[in-house]
Amino acid sequence: MQTAFGVPPTHHSDHVAMTFAPLSIEEVYALADDPANGAVVVMSGMVRNQTDGKPVVALEYQAYEPMAIEVFKQIAAQIRQTWTDVTRVVIHHRTGKLSIGEISVLVAVGCPHRSEAFAACQYAIDTLKHNAPIWKKEHWQDGSTSWVSIGACEQPGENC
Repeated sequence: MQTAFGVPPTHHSDHVAMTFAPLSIEEVYALADDPANGAVVVMSGMVRNQTDGKPVVALEYQAYEPMAIEVFKQIAAQIRQTWTDVTRVVIHHRTGKLSIGEISVLVAVGCPHRSEAFAACQYAIDTLKHNAPIWKKEHWQDGSTSWVSIGACEQPGENC
């Protein structure tokens, strides 16, 4: 069975969301928790106070939400094909204007073993940043702004 964009339906124990509301580490952890887990790895992306040394006061996220959700589902499906022991995949991303220190994205992966949980979580955030139709507007301390596609991060580990 496939959904729009040729993406398999989300596994019944996975959870993906785009929301304007603040994200909760506790909620995402609970969604990733399972009795079969030996590890739950949570990645929390936050608004930092600078980019490349230039002071930032806020970020504003916009997304093409239906397609972003499909990308999140595809990431979860790819994780399950690569790391077959994964019990839960959770991907939540915010939209709207966020202040310094606010959480913009949470990814959590539950798995019996920590090495697979770490690898799957890193794959999820790296793939999300590259593939999801999400853009951020950086609000600079001097009052100027600039738009950046989070997909501009071509290589894992880039300062995005």
